Amino acid sequence: MADAPPIGITGGTGLYEIAEMEIGEEVKLETPFGDPSDVYIRGKLVGVPVIFQARHGRGHRITSPGVNYRANIYGFKVMGVDTLVSVAAVGSMKEKYHPTDIVIPDQFYDHTKSRECSFFESSPAVHVDFADPVCPVLSEILYESGKAVGATIHMGGTYICIEGPAFSTRAESNIYRNWGVDVIGMTAAPEAKLAREAEICYVSLSLVTDYDVWKEKTADVTAELILANMQTVAETAKEIIKEAVTHIKDDRDCSCRNMLRYAIATDPDIISDETRTTLKPILGKYIPPEK
Repeated sequence: MADAPPIGITGGTGLYEIAEMEIGEEVKLETPFGDPSDVYIRGKLVGVPVIFQARHGRGHRITSPGVNYRANIYGFKVMGVDTLVSVAAVGSMKEKYHPTDIVIPDQFYDHTKSRECSFFESSPAVHVDFADPVCPVLSEILYESGKAVGATIHMGGTYICIEGPAFSTRAESNIYRNWGVDVIGMTAAPEAKLAREAEICYVSLSLVTDYDVWKEKTADVTAELILANMQTVAETAKEIIKEAVTHIKDDRDCSCRNMLRYAIATDPDIISDETRTTLKPILGKYIPPEK
């Protein structure tokens, strides 16, 4: 029986590495969509094959709107990943989500303005189902793993993804709250869309670091505050991931890895050889690399 694909992990603010990971090699990739944020680190975590990448680059060199999400997700796909656990800091937009809590959102509202969010901007025309943007199987595994390690973890909720890199004004923060969102961040929506197009099961482990700027008598969100709270909650996130990877199986019952089956609208006969080659890692099982 073939080995299961490696589990992808992408870390954001405060999670630039996983110390317990046994590192096998660092892989530097070039993609048709430009350079990924950093190398892909292949190794094992509690004996399970994983591939880790620092979303903002090691040392946090890249702000959220500057991250090349297409290159990052394409690279994970090339590396054989079909499962991606995304870890990122978020602000809480509701009283019940406290700093150092963890949320696993099941919906996203994309409020970004200039992100490259699709591999299919020209031919072929591809329209994926995105009604439920995260993998329900992975979400349940992460949630149960969080409870197992004693984390304060919440299942479900809406993540609003803003452009950044500046934080919200008070007016914006209160408007977003009136929209009914649960957490606010700057990264998950582009990642989730691209992972869906790449037929990668995706889940967001959202680490609450602050109350944005809507809550009176609490400290306003700052980079300093985020990093301080991340030092605490990032360790919990690592424990959750260590627990979760042992429960993620290749034969899970979800539709994420077949999302393009009925999504390709373009007649395959008119798709160029160049496009077939460029998108082979993503489209190859539906459209051969050559006519």
